[in-house]
Amino acid sequence: MNHHAKYRITQDVLASKGKRFLNFIIDYIILYLLSFALGIAIALISELTGSYELYEFIALNDNFWVSYILGMFIWLFYYTLIETFTKGRTIGKYITKTTVVLFDGSKPTINEILIRSLCRLIPFEQFSFLGQDAKGWHDSLSKTYVVDVEKFEAKRATMNELNEIGKIGVD
Repeated sequence: MNHHAKYRITQDVLASKGKRFLNFIIDYIILYLLSFALGIAIALISELTGSYELYEFIALNDNFWVSYILGMFIWLFYYTLIETFTKGRTIGKYITKTTVVLFDGSKPTINEILIRSLCRLIPFEQFSFLGQDAKGWHDSLSKTYVVDVEKFEAKRATMNELNEIGKIGVD
């Protein structure tokens, strides 16, 4: 008989609205800096190669849609890459000591991360986490949770200890 209790994410380990908002602000600043750095890189490459087509298309094109689409690619690239390679953390999440997990506490796969990232492109999505449970559309649609690392680890350690105690009587 299996006496292992299955771990489930509960409300008490979720990151607060304040931490979620701070994650957004920090990551937004990082995205702005990345966009600025990309612009400088394109200008330098254009200057060094003498080929100004890309620079003119991006920098001199006052087209809203060109800027919007380029921004969305940077946004998608940042969140997908960083949350995939750090197993659920952006720079903002490192600073606020939060992370992304699945309902059972496991790390998200690239599929869940990609869904999270794509959902961030939904207009006004950034404000969706301000609801009652501080859960954004990018969380709900990807079935992921942003948790406070310290609370999450403490609760998981307690669950593991209880499982070990439960095994003593079974063996």
